Parts: sequence; structure tokens; C-alpha cells
Amino acid sequence: MRRRLMTGENRGGCGSRAGAVGALALFLCMAAQGAFAGECPGHPDAIGTSRTLVIDPRQHPRIGTMQYAETLPLNDHEVVLTFDDGPLPAHSNQVLDILAAQCVKATFFEIGRMAQAFPEGVRKLRDAGHTIGTHSQNHPLSMNHMPIDRARQEIDNGIASIKKALGDDESAVAPFFRIPGLLRAEGVEDYLAGKGIQVWSADFPADDWRPVSSSRVYELAMQRLQAKGKGILLLHDIQARTVVALPKILRELKARGFHIVHVVPATPDRPATPTEPRQWLMHSPEENVAARWPAIPHFVFTSSEMLPAPEPADFSWSGTAAEPSGRGTRSTSWPRPQVSPIDATSLLPIPARHLFEPGISSPPGGAGQRLANASAETMGMTTVDAGRSLRIIPGSAPLTVPGLRRGPIGAH
Repeated sequence: MRRRLMTGENRGGCGSRAGAVGALALFLCMAAQGAFAGECPGHPDAIGTSRTLVIDPRQHPRIGTMQYAETLPLNDHEVVLTFDDGPLPAHSNQVLDILAAQCVKATFFEIGRMAQAFPEGVRKLRDAGHTIGTHSQNHPLSMNHMPIDRARQEIDNGIASIKKALGDDESAVAPFFRIPGLLRAEGVEDYLAGKGIQVWSADFPADDWRPVSSSRVYELAMQRLQAKGKGILLLHDIQARTVVALPKILRELKARGFHIVHVVPATPDRPATPTEPRQWLMHSPEENVAARWPAIPHFVFTSSEMLPAPEPADFSWSGTAAEPSGRGTRSTSWPRPQVSPIDATSLLPIPARHLFEPGISSPPGGAGQRLANASAETMGMTTVDAGRSLRIIPGSAPLTVPGLRRGPIGAH
């Protein structure tokens, strides 16, 4: 069987070291992390597993950018598959068959109670070479607020149940733990860190635990992975929709140039893959937003001479404005404000007092009556003399009835 060596340039943290110390250092580095990836026998179109990443849980106790600052030190277009809540033979066995056909290795977070019911399912994971983590004993969705003693019991009993299913093979259980529902709590995290167990969150889920279609699971997995560019994918091997979506996800991963990475814990005989601190970030500090903004354009000016500042005289209404001395004097006519002439005939007369006070009347021919008549004539109104009290009817038209003359009502 042909084997290919995945170089550190795009498959791990060895590229920079190789450039510094030569090909021998590159070989030793890759051998230490077990980065040989064989082609998949009988499946030439399989995506396979590109490399194995060895990590020390004590150096990085919490990973997964859904909740934590750090994640796995992956290169661009690398993905780690994780499955929760098994084993459940009806679906978990199908997931194992799909992964085997694609020569893919993944990480499984098993529930202690499920391992007690289906211990053979846990042993199948070990025999297939997958990484086995734990996911509590009963999957309580309350570890973020339950008493710490009960949380410890859930953690410890879950680990014990997995070990028992494996025949007390402690080496087969990785010190990896995923909190049920990702409902984290500081006390739980501190307890796990004290035991040297790494807490795994995720970088993106596919929502396969929700009542969605398998097509939707596929779409979310690819959309979110494409947006991140790399990371830890959270799936559930106990879901039928995941079984249907998984083959399409793997085919699309290969079509888009993604690579599967298998993660295992470091041991005395298997040292951790050399990495740099910045590799444990989803995006290194160098990949900031400002670096992706376009550069400020370089403007070329025809003249560097500054324009003259305006003088106070430029804002006066003297009629002309002159440019500052030394640049030549040029008179410029300033626009004057347009003021409309006042037409005295357009002014309305001042209303007399008796127009607003019924008890006061204006004598015939008096100033008040003359003012009222003038006002009526100006405004186009009709006046009626009713009982020595002159009244103006607003909005009425002048009376033009022949033979009608002004006088007291009833006098005709």
C-alpha cells in the first residue's frame, strides 16, 4: 500500500521548523506526531484522514470557540469530526460503517448509561481506531447550576462506565470530556482541569439534535465550516438524520478541499505535536480585520499651494469683495438681499373695538363706521346696518340687487 507524507507546510506545526533545520528535522517532527496518512484501500474517492494531531490536555484545558478562546491547532481547511451521546447500535453502527468506508477517524463522546446498555458499541469504537471521550453518566442538562458534588459524580461515573465497557482498558479512554448541552460551569471546568481532563466545546454544530431534515444538517455543517474555514464539527451518532447526512458531508468536504484530522491525547510514548500558541486560536493575531481593509489610496495633487483664508471684508455687504493683496485685486459684486416693497394699499385696516364687543356700537358716519366701511370695501365684504349696529359678514359678496339701499332693517 502506498503511503504519502503530509508535509508540515500545510498539515501541522512542523513547516517552520523544517525551514530552519532542514529535511531531517522535518522527518523527525512528522514521525513524532504520527502524521503518516495512508490511502483508503478499495475506496479511491474517499476523503481519508490526512493526519493525526497529538495534544496534551493539561497544556490547553478548554477548547472550542463556541465557548472558549482556544481551539485545536488546525490549519486552514482542516476539520475534526466529533459525535455525541452514543452508543446507540441502530444508528451508531451505521455511522461507523460510513466512516470506515471513507477511512475517516473521529472523536466520540460517550454517555456512561448508554455504554452500560450497549458495551459492544464502545468496543467497536476502540477496535476501529477512533478516539473515545466521555459525556457524563446520564447526560443531565443542568451541570451549569447543579451542586458540584453531583457534577463530580456525573463525570466520574461516566468515565467508570466507559472503562468498564472496555474491560477496564484505561488507555482506550481519552482524557477528553464534553459537558452535556455545552452548559458549562466554572466549578465543573476546574474539577476536570484538576484531573487532567480537557473540556471540549466545538467550533460549530450542524443542529442535528433538532427536528430538522438531513438536508438541513448537511447545509448547516457546510455553511458554518465554510464560514470558519476550519474547526471542530459537532454531530450526534444517535440521530437518523445524521446517518443520512454524513456521506454527503464527507463527499462535499473532499470536493471543497477540506482534510480530516484525527485527535489523540499525548502519552509518555506519544509526545504532543509541536505547536505555537497562536495556532490554538481560530485566527492568529496577524489575521486582524485591519489587515484585510484596502490600503489608503495615494492621492497625487497638481499643486501643494494652500487656498487663502477669507478676510472679514469678504463677508460684509459693502457691495464688492477683494482678494488678499499679493494675488491681484479683483472686484466681485456680491448679491444683495431681495426686499419686496411694501404696498400700503395691501394693508388691512385695524379692526374697531365695537366689532368684538356687542355692547359697543359705532355712530353712523363716525370714525368707527367709516373704518368698518373702508374695511368692508377693501376685503370685498357686505355691510348691513342693523339697529344702529354695523355688522360685517365675513366671506359675503357685495350686494348688487337693484333698489336695495343701506338703512335700518324694516325701514323699506
